[in-house]
Amino acid sequence: MFIDTLFNTAAIFIAMAMAAGLYRAVRGPTSLDHIIGVNAIGSKTTPLLIIIGVMYQRVDMLVDIALAYAMLNFIAVLAASRYFQKRRGLHEDPAPPSQNPDKG
Repeated sequence: MFIDTLFNTAAIFIAMAMAAGLYRAVRGPTSLDHIIGVNAIGSKTTPLLIIIGVMYQRVDMLVDIALAYAMLNFIAVLAASRYFQKRRGLHEDPAPPSQNPDKG
């Protein structure tokens, strides 16, 4: 009985942390804030899936799903970061014209 309450409480706290990441992903002023918010949600999903697996006695199935989700989250964040870095829109604060060596 105590273990069930502990897992339920942990799941609620993880869900609240995911809500904070969702706020940052939606309301973040820069692309970097959006990427970090989505990464935070994905990182919190992994332990949440494992807790759900323990609660329903299906850890064997949900651990595999959690690990695959964590790898996909990592690869997606790397791809998005690389895309925005190449596009020079990651921080969205352009350099002043005087610092551009091409325009001398």
